[in-house]
Amino acid sequence: MSDLGTTNLFLGIMAAVSVLEILVVAGAAIAIFVVYRRVTTLIDGIEARHIAPAMGRVNAILDDFRFVSARVKEESERVDQAIRSTIERVDDTADRVRSNVRAKASWIIGALRGLRTAIEEMLASDPRRRPPARAAGRVM
Repeated sequence: MSDLGTTNLFLGIMAAVSVLEILVVAGAAIAIFVVYRRVTTLIDGIEARHIAPAMGRVNAILDDFRFVSARVKEESERVDQAIRSTIERVDDTADRVRSNVRAKASWIIGALRGLRTAIEEMLASDPRRRPPARAAGRVM
């Protein structure tokens, strides 16, 4: 029996230690839950005081940036179109000027060539150089 008394004593001590362990674990769980609630409340407060206003400002800046970038894109497309149309008009004008200059220049060049030929012929018509006109080719 003495063995049963000692065994019962050890079983009672082990049961008491198990109850104490359960109480310690339950206390730790409650402490962790309380810390969790406090941290959650702290994070919610920080978010409400600092992050939410900052996000509002960031979103406003992003909206402004989207508007400005869209406007810049529209304006750059408009400027690009204006440059293209201006280049096309300049090319067209250059073609017309070139054809008008060629037309007038060809008339002037033709007149100058004719004048040069006439002057060359007048200078080359030295009576000593030309054979007299014969009647060999004429029939009477």
